[in-house]
Amino acid sequence: MKLENIPQHSLEFFDEDGGGGARYERPWLLADIGGTNARFGLQTAAGRIDAIWVAECAAYPTLGAAIVQYLSRPATVAAGGYQARQAGIAIANPIDGDWVRMTNHHWSFSVEAICSQFSLRSLHVVNDFAALARSVPFLSEQHRVQVGGGAPRLNGVVGLVGAGTGLGVSGLVPVGREWMAMDSEGGHCTFAAVSEREIDILRYAQRQFEHVSAERLVSGPGIRLTYQALAARGGVAAQDIDTAQIIERGLRGECLVCVETLEAFCEMLGTMAGNVAITLGSRGGVYIGGGIVPRLGGFFSRSGFRRRFEQKGRFSDYLAQIPTYVITAEYPALIGMSVILAEIA
Repeated sequence: MKLENIPQHSLEFFDEDGGGGARYERPWLLADIGGTNARFGLQTAAGRIDAIWVAECAAYPTLGAAIVQYLSRPATVAAGGYQARQAGIAIANPIDGDWVRMTNHHWSFSVEAICSQFSLRSLHVVNDFAALARSVPFLSEQHRVQVGGGAPRLNGVVGLVGAGTGLGVSGLVPVGREWMAMDSEGGHCTFAAVSEREIDILRYAQRQFEHVSAERLVSGPGIRLTYQALAARGGVAAQDIDTAQIIERGLRGECLVCVETLEAFCEMLGTMAGNVAITLGSRGGVYIGGGIVPRLGGFFSRSGFRRRFEQKGRFSDYLAQIPTYVITAEYPALIGMSVILAEIA
């Protein structure tokens, strides 16, 4: 299975079943919506997504407004965007009924209302990490980087965890010859501190939040909160810098607190990934998605992530056999959303 090297405006991927049944006519409108960015594309043929566009969610008052802007773009018009009558949206929050309200952004919408506004015959909405999970069988070796040892078991359960604006969790379970993606809000489980440093970070966070979830710390906003906690722990004044600046200064080694923040982030993510692996029995491997880890490059590979992933006492040998991969493909959730639509077509 392969995902080709492609220009940013389109992508091609291997589509085993040719894209599903005949009752869904292309193009299909696809979207992957996170707390910071929304990614749109049109599937114009089996295994091909065109007119990819990335927008900042904060630039648009509603999802509908962002879709209007996307459909009016020349590349979308040329690809036949206004002809789309089927759509799929992968979004970073739970899905339960017609009304969808985002956890880490102010957008909310009615599925039925979006269908009516854009003359859609169907709109399928799923959790973004469920869509990401469905993309895993379509990712080639070139679009994942293994961190640490281990080897995947054939037809083993796959775990997913990823940090961005929030912390996503999912699993991919083999069911006969098919795969089933798990809807999960595992990022909101209670944060578990492992080291003295993390205990101090947790105490700092508890002064601000009644419940400190893993997402509060293992996420983009969590990096800033961790930086503030570590500055206080070290008795230095925290600067007024955002997550991107913390990452940049940490990677350059310009700020010791920023470096320590990135190391703490990698270790805490390792604990969370290990928890997912041991909970699901992820013998097929654990995949790391989200927008933060790929930006860390070699720092992540050299960090304490893998050591912490395996640090499970009597089950350390069990975890050592499970491989961990960083997903480096640009738009994997769009692929996963396409796979989901193809199956229900």
